[in-house]
Amino acid sequence: MENSYSSSYKDAGVDITKGYEAVELMKKHVKKTLVFGDTSDIGGFGGLFGLDKEGIEDPVLVSGTDGVGTKLKIAFLMDKHDTIGIDCVAMCVNDIICTGARPLFFLDYIACGKNRPEKIADIVKGVAEGCLQSYAALIGGETAEMPGFYPEDEYDLAGFAVGVVSRRSILDKNKVDPGDIVIALPSSGLHSNGYSLVRKALDVENIDLDDRPAILGGPSIGETLLTPTKIYVQPVLKLIQRVNVKSIANITGGGFYENIPRSLPDGIGVKIMRNSVRVHPIFSMIQEKGGISEHDMFNTFNMGVGMTCIVSRDQTDRALNLLQAMGEDAYILGETCEIKPGEDRIEIL
Repeated sequence: MENSYSSSYKDAGVDITKGYEAVELMKKHVKKTLVFGDTSDIGGFGGLFGLDKEGIEDPVLVSGTDGVGTKLKIAFLMDKHDTIGIDCVAMCVNDIICTGARPLFFLDYIACGKNRPEKIADIVKGVAEGCLQSYAALIGGETAEMPGFYPEDEYDLAGFAVGVVSRRSILDKNKVDPGDIVIALPSSGLHSNGYSLVRKALDVENIDLDDRPAILGGPSIGETLLTPTKIYVQPVLKLIQRVNVKSIANITGGGFYENIPRSLPDGIGVKIMRNSVRVHPIFSMIQEKGGISEHDMFNTFNMGVGMTCIVSRDQTDRALNLLQAMGEDAYILGETCEIKPGEDRIEIL
């Protein structure tokens, strides 16, 4: 790349040599993830991945894409950029495992106002860590420097994941019956949803993010808000191998009321006992500071439940024991029930 330089482009605000520098800095992070498949090195025009179909009967590819949203504003305020990439990976892989699929590879897209190689490398460091937690290879990506479109110190981050599952192993929500048990897997906090409301409720631009309110039990406000989204790939895929899991929901934007129904067939709802929900303290703080109704909290945030798994009643103890043996503080959240047309799919009692 020694001859690739444009003074005119640099005068317009884009220094292509910084892009090359960023790639070199990120390679050490990317390389750690390339053990998860027959992959190409970064720097070409496309990311290559050799699909090993051994043990996969009639393979089906499953894809998911997402971004981090305005949680990025917290990273900007704290000038901390090495964990936000975990969120980007999590938002994609946590979706695709709801089908029963195993993540294969991931690609990211970073758009920025000014390419600062060390910052870009920090972002990719987080992406690589998310891929390691997901057993997925980071096989490529794109960094776009867009002066005049983004402020110099800001960026956007999005990603794309692909996984694979045997056709006969795809989870089918139509197998859910009345009387099945809904198991909760705790979240790490806010994950990456509802940050526009969070920022308004807490007035984050005008508070001390280093403050450590007693309600949070030690971490600062900023640390709590920037806590990475939990990645559920390992425990969920191991659970599916050993227990007849009927359906899974990733509790993202839209909270309980939008996401749990996506894992239910027509005519089936879920009854949840409010006092069974182990609410993370950050949600109590947001609700109090923002004067937000209980319904809107459960309709926006995960409230401490990152994922739900539905199993038959006779599989419940086995599922809980397996999850707890893997370090997941899983618990019973509710029970499925038959509902009539027009009745609410989710009832929090």
